[in-house]
Amino acid sequence: MARKVTFADIKNSQEIRTYIKQADASLAVMGFTEHSFAHATKCAEVAGGLLRDLGYNDHDVELAKIAAYMHDIGNVINRADHAQSGAVMAFRILDKMGMEAEDTATVITAIGNHDEKTAFPVNAVAAAIIIADKTDVRRSRVRNKETIYSDIHDRVNYAVEKSDLVLDKENKTITLYLTIDTEISAVMDYFEIFMERMLLSRKAAGFLHLSFKLSINGNAIM
Repeated sequence: MARKVTFADIKNSQEIRTYIKQADASLAVMGFTEHSFAHATKCAEVAGGLLRDLGYNDHDVELAKIAAYMHDIGNVINRADHAQSGAVMAFRILDKMGMEAEDTATVITAIGNHDEKTAFPVNAVAAAIIIADKTDVRRSRVRNKETIYSDIHDRVNYAVEKSDLVLDKENKTITLYLTIDTEISAVMDYFEIFMERMLLSRKAAGFLHLSFKLSINGNAIM
């Protein structure tokens, strides 16, 4: 029988935790930044908080947190097409947990539309996840300091000393403020890696009737 599956149910699911843990283990071997519980939890908090602050109801906020927490489980299969495989996995998990079909559809749609190669903010939950995921840039995601000299992704993340995502409802803007140590990484390195993600964040913000802005070291970039 269908029921309201909660974010607490998702966080307490040993099955989901196993997939997140094993997915991150695979990405670690491949040299990717952290995609484990810290990333999943931060994305859930940011996505849910964004919709809450924009006046969405508690149920939409809960769905955003659920989808954001689960969005990277497809990496347990393969990094390639992980958004789509993750959506299929999420369908099976949520259906088995008894989630209502309408809620399941919202969650798997958002998960399937979060990777920049195929992403599109098709609903508010998807838009919130895109913004939460693409703006999670921080030093603690780098697993090995030695890699910052050889891997531009690690170098750019490690260079970020402070990251703040600020919603200004009055001016209808959402701004990612970054403080970057330019001795570690040049601002242009950031653009080389993250421009596609920032343009996607702009599109997602537009769905939520916001303008996305980027500020690095006090300078407005977007």
